[in-house]
Amino acid sequence: MSTYVAPVKDMLFAMNELAGLQEITTLPGNEEVSLDLVEAILDEAGKFATEVVDPLNPVGDKQGNKWKDGVVTTADGFKEAYASFCETGWNGMPASTEFGGQGLPVTVSTAVLEMWKSASISFSLCQMLTLGAVEAIAHHATDELKATFLPNMVSGKWTGTMNLTEPQAGSDLAAIRSKAEPRGDGSYAITGTKIFITWGEHDMAENIIHLVLARLPDAPPGVKGISLFIAPKFLVNADGSLGERNDLICASIEHKMGIHGSATAVMSFGDKGGAIGYLVGEPNRGLEYMFTMMNHARLNVGLEGVGVSERSYQHALAYARDRIQGRIVGDKSGEKKPILHHPDVRRMLMDMKSRTEAGRAIAYYVAGCMDRAKSHPDADVRAANQRRLELLTPVVKGWCTENAQGITWNGVQVHGGMGFIEETGASQYMRDARIITIYEGTTAIQANDLIGRKTAKEGGKSMQQLLADIAETGAALRKSDDAALKSLADALGEGIAALDEATNWLLANYESTPQAAHAGSVPFLKLTGIVVGGWLMARSAQIAAGRLNEADGDFYKAKMATAAYFAKHVMPEANSYRDAIVNGADAVLALEEALF
Repeated sequence: MSTYVAPVKDMLFAMNELAGLQEITTLPGNEEVSLDLVEAILDEAGKFATEVVDPLNPVGDKQGNKWKDGVVTTADGFKEAYASFCETGWNGMPASTEFGGQGLPVTVSTAVLEMWKSASISFSLCQMLTLGAVEAIAHHATDELKATFLPNMVSGKWTGTMNLTEPQAGSDLAAIRSKAEPRGDGSYAITGTKIFITWGEHDMAENIIHLVLARLPDAPPGVKGISLFIAPKFLVNADGSLGERNDLICASIEHKMGIHGSATAVMSFGDKGGAIGYLVGEPNRGLEYMFTMMNHARLNVGLEGVGVSERSYQHALAYARDRIQGRIVGDKSGEKKPILHHPDVRRMLMDMKSRTEAGRAIAYYVAGCMDRAKSHPDADVRAANQRRLELLTPVVKGWCTENAQGITWNGVQVHGGMGFIEETGASQYMRDARIITIYEGTTAIQANDLIGRKTAKEGGKSMQQLLADIAETGAALRKSDDAALKSLADALGEGIAALDEATNWLLANYESTPQAAHAGSVPFLKLTGIVVGGWLMARSAQIAAGRLNEADGDFYKAKMATAAYFAKHVMPEANSYRDAIVNGADAVLALEEALF
């Protein structure tokens, strides 16, 4: 078994050079944030991830959670680790100082969140859902509700959940049947069943604050008739102390392929007449409000893809350095060497490394956009970054999680037969990664959002601006005297052409043949991810090329090598996705239903 080591140098590079951390530290509200402080935070977070969180991962996988009579007991060490996590202030890093958070830039918290997700997706999910609930309450609830719930949620004393899915209502939220009846005192009686509720019940916090989608008696049908409610596990007295148990219970927990350390609950509301809930914002705007939480979660699930990919890579690399097996082709020395010397093992590791770095680059770049959209003093800059953030959010979620499937698969493959044996730990990353393309909106949902709301409905303006920015980098690379950088420019140019052609085809056909357009939605998302990832990898190489003679020259040499691999092995996939989009719809739709 390997030990996770946070790639702090890589993180700082992505934060500084791609996300623009130095500029972000100058934005209003970030006056006390310095580059030295950020580096110190990452160093300390890395230690906590290595020493406290990472050892929990195999324990949670093997033990899972125990359910009995509505009570869920977490795996050994989780409760103690969570207490330490909160005591040392990690829970509230990105939250507003108004409610006891540290108010750090999203760019900084993103890097720290990656560490938790690398060390243990299961453990990190509790904080992720809590912070998402904090965002929704902070943006849309009354001051009274904020004062009641947010300080304890930010500290981690109380945790939060997102209750959307029902047995008959998965991605189709219009089918939600949960009800909320007015109780006459400003509160509501909530009844219904919610499924797939991450950390819906556990023993790590004294209270669990459920955000619940339900319908009022006079609600219009469909998604326009959904409201959002706060339903705490324990009611809160006027003085802030905990009162009686609310009428809600964990009816069972799911037995899953992966993330065994995180309880996935079936929640039953109102078995004894109705769980007391409090309306968030205005009636019938619940889905709109919940999207505040969902968008937060989608970016962070994309980050899960980066985190589990990094962990799988580190695990596979450690094994490849240690495992001696087979004669190295072309090596006449007769010396037995680790499998890292086998060309195909190197190919797999380079593929894992390059795709992980590209995913990190996109996630951190988008985090930087989020910081500027929130705090930049220039309204035009805020608006431009908001558009870029909205365009790339489904790409972060969809592409980074899809990449994780292949990366963790390769992580098993590097181990050979030993990867199929649970004791090596390689398969856990593959099993844990499988869910991340599904929850918080499947890859298809992200892709439909990208081609529909984010591209077609605005006439492709945001996408064309993105392509122009990418082309600008390509033009700069072509002016270089460095042959390696010129080669990156050529690969980037082909990717730009492929994405531009696919975008134009999409714009020309979206309204007239929507089925054909959506047949290519996932290829379009993957194409966008490859081109944006290639762009940021090329920018990384451009910066690295000027620093090869510095003290960390080997680090920058590796950056250039990784970018070159991405350009030569990953970027060519852009043309195949373009072809699938432009020429492949008929093949997707050709077969009659009866012939499947």
